[in-house]
Amino acid sequence: MENVRIILAEDHAVVREGTKRILEQNPGFRVVGEAADGHEAVDLVDKLQPDMAIIDIAMPRLNGIDATREIKSRRPSVSVLILTAYDDDQYISAVLEAGAAGYLLKDVKGSELVNAVLRIHSGEAVLHPVVARKLLQQFSDKRGDAQQTSRLSERELEVLRLAASGLGNKEIGRRLDLSARTVQVHLAHIFGKLRVASRTEAVIYGLRHGMLKLEDLG
Repeated sequence: MENVRIILAEDHAVVREGTKRILEQNPGFRVVGEAADGHEAVDLVDKLQPDMAIIDIAMPRLNGIDATREIKSRRPSVSVLILTAYDDDQYISAVLEAGAAGYLLKDVKGSELVNAVLRIHSGEAVLHPVVARKLLQQFSDKRGDAQQTSRLSERELEVLRLAASGLGNKEIGRRLDLSARTVQVHLAHIFGKLRVASRTEAVIYGLRHGMLKLEDLG
């Protein structure tokens, strides 16, 4: 397996050490740097150019939202996964709009964290179920924009809805009797039509424009 080089940003040393142990049990992961605040995280990303930064929201000097925004501005190729105890609506929206590819709460199991890193590294988005529901509820009163929705084919809408439910490309392919490669092609078309750059942005766009509903979570 290709090595995934990771930066950890967490101000509690015990939590940081525990997270590092969980990650490095997977032979494909390597934690190349650790930061105790947001400024250190941004500096380490600049210096080490990892594949991914796993960041808490509540950190001294520079919070996780601003750190994510700064990292994505300086190093767009670095994926950011938020791992936090906070599920406040304003945090969720702000950090996803800042460019995070995933948002997990600290109640997840170690295996779920490992799976999230693998999925994000392969270009997918990962949202904790609580976070996904909050996003859906936040936009549930929005009426769909018929002109925007009509940009997507029925198959593309099916792919977007399954992506919003948290399924990976292979799982979406099995549901729709498609290859994972064909799912990737559909997602690329969705990104182009909606003028977004990632699965997370596409899901947020779909929520805002009424393409997705609460029951799409399954």
